[in-house]
Amino acid sequence: MGSKNKLKRFKENETFSNVVQPTREEVVENNFQHKGNWKKFFGNENPIVLELGCGKGEYSVGLAQAFPEKNFIGIDIKGARFWRGAKTALEEELPNVAFIRSQIELIDELFVENEVDEIWITFPDPQIKYKRTKHRLTNSEFLQKYKKVLKSNGLVNLKTDSEFMHGYTLGLLHGEGHEVLHANHDVYKNEYSPKEVVEIQTFYEKQYLEQGKRITFVRFRIK
Repeated sequence: MGSKNKLKRFKENETFSNVVQPTREEVVENNFQHKGNWKKFFGNENPIVLELGCGKGEYSVGLAQAFPEKNFIGIDIKGARFWRGAKTALEEELPNVAFIRSQIELIDELFVENEVDEIWITFPDPQIKYKRTKHRLTNSEFLQKYKKVLKSNGLVNLKTDSEFMHGYTLGLLHGEGHEVLHANHDVYKNEYSPKEVVEIQTFYEKQYLEQGKRITFVRFRIK
């Protein structure tokens, strides 16, 4: 994407009512106005569901269409990417989806304790190199941050094309004694795959499927 195009998208994001772009200082210094007030932001008491590393925002939008009784928030640091999802949501008049431009490691600064009902992690970078494990979205440190913002019975979903990420996450969950509710190695060959896992496909997921990759899924609760 050209830098001209990126700038155009950044400018457009600033005008979107469904995009929130706090500064890092605002968030870490506890001056983020929406923290603890997301129900007010959406104007209802519906459950709040996050998509972490939402990319183009296709999954957040797809979930918002499938579940009008829930509110969805896509989080990504790359605003030029989720511009597409934000624009689509406005065009289709979806009041139950929003986007935050922020780092995922600030999740416990963006929400108060027990504010979130569910988390989706869709096709994250598996960060295979050992030194990069601190950026892996299902490592112990991230799980503790998720636990903080999730309600006690809150769910976490991981959908990935990476067998490595799938195996790493399952190993960690079992090792730390978390509750695995559902796990499979090929969502399209498993009759028990949740509907929203097989019916919503991102641009990249379609590419992975064309390459013959299997899509894996884990749903769990953090203990």
